[in-house]
Amino acid sequence: MTNAGRLRMTGYAALQVLLCVPALVLFIVDVVASVLAVVVIGIPILMVSIPATRWLVGVHRRWAAEVLGSPVPATYRSPDRPGVMARLQTAAADPMTWRDLGWLLAAMPLALTASLLVIVMFVPVVTGIIWWYGVGHVMVARSRIDRWFLSLGTTERLEQRVEALTETRNQTLDHAAAELRRIERDLHDGAQARLAGLGMTLGMAAEMVDRDPETARQMLAEARQTSSAALGDLRDVVHGIHPPVLADRGLKAAIEALALDLAVPIEVTGEAPHDLAPPVESAVYFTVAECLANVAKHAAGTRAWVELASTTGLLTVVVGDDGRGGADPSSGTGMRGVARRLAAFDGTMRVSSPAGGPTLVTLEVPCDSSSPRTTPSSGTA
Repeated sequence: MTNAGRLRMTGYAALQVLLCVPALVLFIVDVVASVLAVVVIGIPILMVSIPATRWLVGVHRRWAAEVLGSPVPATYRSPDRPGVMARLQTAAADPMTWRDLGWLLAAMPLALTASLLVIVMFVPVVTGIIWWYGVGHVMVARSRIDRWFLSLGTTERLEQRVEALTETRNQTLDHAAAELRRIERDLHDGAQARLAGLGMTLGMAAEMVDRDPETARQMLAEARQTSSAALGDLRDVVHGIHPPVLADRGLKAAIEALALDLAVPIEVTGEAPHDLAPPVESAVYFTVAECLANVAKHAAGTRAWVELASTTGLLTVVVGDDGRGGADPSSGTGMRGVARRLAAFDGTMRVSSPAGGPTLVTLEVPCDSSSPRTTPSSGTA
C-alpha cells in the first residue's frame, strides 16, 4: 500500500462522514413520501428523492469499488413503459431500491463508525502509526459492508437471470412464429402461385402443340419466364432464412454484399471471427441489415459505416451514419426487433442519435467459437 492510497482512503472516510447527514435526510424523506404516496402527495417527492438516493448510493458504490479493487455494480431495473407511475412501480418492485434503504438504515451507523475511526486515527500524532497500518483494514471492512448492501446477492442475481431468460425465450418463440408465418406467406403468394400458373401453362401448351405449334411455343416461352421468376422467389425466401454468402464467406463479406445493394455508400471495416457460431452470426447479420435499412429509409445521410471488432468472447458491431439523427428505439418496431433478436444471445444494443447526427448503433454479442466451415451451404443457390 502506498502513502497516496492511504491518503485517498482517508479522504473517502472524511467525505463519507460529511454525507451522513444528507443520507439520513434522504432516508426520512423516502419513508415519509412512500407513506404519503397513498394520498398522491408523496408521488412528486419520490420522483426527486429516489434519484437523489440512488445518486448518493452510487457515490459510495464507486468509493467501495475503488477501495476493494473490484466493481460494485448497480443493477437497477428499467421501466417497461414510459410514465411517472411506471417508473415508481418499477422502483418499488426493484430489490435494489430496498437494499438502498436498508443500507441507509443499517449500514450507515456502522459505516459512520468506521469512517470516524479513520479520521480519529489520522488527526492525532500519537495514533499516526495505528493509522498507517490500520486505515486499509478499516476502509476495506467498511467497503465490504457497502458492497454487501449495495450489490445483488447470488439468489437475486439468479432470479433476475431466470426472468431475463424467460422473457428472451418468449420473445424468441414469438419471433420464430412470425418468421414461419412470413415464409409461409412468401411461398404462398410468390413461388407457389407462380408454380401453379406454370403447371397450367404447360398443360395448355401440351394440348396446343399439335393444333397450334406457334401458340404452344409462346406458352412454353412464358412458362420459362414463370419458372425463372419462381426460382427468384425461392432464392429470396432462402436469403431471408440464411443468406448463402453468410455461410460461405463469413459475416464481413455478407455485410459487404448487403451494402452493395443500398443507395447510401457504406464502408465496412474491421474483422469478425471466422468461426462464429451460425446462430450468432445470423442474428448479427440480420440486425445489421435492419440498421442499414433504417439508414437508407430515414437517415437522409450521405454515407454510412459498419465497424467490426472482436475481443475474447465478445463481438462488437457499430453501425453509424452522418444523417439527421434523432433516432428513437422506442418509436418503431424495427429497432425493438433488433434488440429482441440480440437478447436471445445475451446481446445488447445502444443507440446514440443526437439531433443533427451522427447516429451510432452499438451492438455487443457474446460469442463462442464453433467448428470451422468445411463445406459451402448452398453452392449456386
